[in-house]
Amino acid sequence: MHSIKEIRNDKQGFKKALDKRFLNIDLDKILILDKDNRKFIQQKEALEKEKKDISKSKDKTLFEKSKSISLEIEKINKLQVITKEQLESILASIPNIPLSDVPIGKDENSNTEISKSGKIPEFLFKPKSHYELGENLDMLDFDLATKTTGSRFVFVKDKLALLERALSNFMLDIHVNNNGYKEISPPLIATESSMFGTGQLPKFDNDQFELKLYDSSDRKFLIPTAEVILTNIVKDKIIDKKNLPMRFVASTPCFRKEAGSYGKDTKGMIRQHQFYKVEMVSIVETDKCLAELGRMTDCATKILDLLELPYRKIVLCTGDMGFSAEKTFDIEVWLPSENKYREISSCSSCGSFQARRMKTRYKDDNKDTVFVGTLNGSGLAIGRTLVAILENYQEEDGSVNVPKVLKPYMNNLEKISKI
Repeated sequence: MHSIKEIRNDKQGFKKALDKRFLNIDLDKILILDKDNRKFIQQKEALEKEKKDISKSKDKTLFEKSKSISLEIEKINKLQVITKEQLESILASIPNIPLSDVPIGKDENSNTEISKSGKIPEFLFKPKSHYELGENLDMLDFDLATKTTGSRFVFVKDKLALLERALSNFMLDIHVNNNGYKEISPPLIATESSMFGTGQLPKFDNDQFELKLYDSSDRKFLIPTAEVILTNIVKDKIIDKKNLPMRFVASTPCFRKEAGSYGKDTKGMIRQHQFYKVEMVSIVETDKCLAELGRMTDCATKILDLLELPYRKIVLCTGDMGFSAEKTFDIEVWLPSENKYREISSCSSCGSFQARRMKTRYKDDNKDTVFVGTLNGSGLAIGRTLVAILENYQEEDGSVNVPKVLKPYMNNLEKISKI
């Protein structure tokens, strides 16, 4: 959410920053609404003062005038409420401003590779896709999920279900014991207000799974990511600076309609309506956001290092960043069957953008009340990590070796095979 004062004070600077997002926002309309809103407030305050003065005078001859003023106040108040709602609606739909060092571009083709890590495996046979491997092992069942639930769901069975659980526990252990995150087991349902706070609403309403409730005014949603519920832990709070940074981690199911992905990744587990993810969230002083982003990204890549999976790190361009982000690093893992890297984690700094929407602040050294900075990142997506292990650790006979660090979580199992 943006401050109308900042837009009012530097319209051209704000427009220039928005141009990097390749968006055409009518700032003149915003400023007209802002001017009208302030005008109505001033008119209302002047009339309220006049009415108060009449009341103090106790002059009965002014009774009709007082009554007329009351009607005028009611009329202006209605106009002001409508104007304010229109203004706030437009402001709520404007994405965050990218930082100056974010590469400018319209789509993923302008993303910039930062580094590569790990050794890409060489196979003496044609590597199978994760869904071929999983179906041949009789441990991934997409057809059954389609029958019971619908497309873009899967039954994960037997040793792959154990692997899925092992990955979640392994990642949580690393983030809690090594990286200093506090583990949270949160609700999986968020209110409309919480979804607004992190930027999922109103812009991405069509991508959410909304629950059907008897009270239609009380909207509730299945979480699209634990970011929503973890970040809103500090909603409507003034945090003691000494408690910053706050770092949370959770492993949860996530639910997304994938409304804009028609025809993409229709096979396999890459793009599902329901998936598990370990999510990291940090609440920091705003000037610590960039340092925390680097730290968070390192926490995510460390998981891949330990799993000995090849990956690359990229910085997203202005047109490919998420709605609430000011800067984003994506981590992409190597998938042999596709002969390319695919996203497995996205780590973003949101600056004070979400904090404004959530009304989350702290007192700085000057005792001024200022907004916190928020960050979020996958550490990692469980399903996509499972996919990467299946493909990178596969053998010609269709079996899959278990990464060394996961063996203690899988009863010291060496290999996943059909027999």
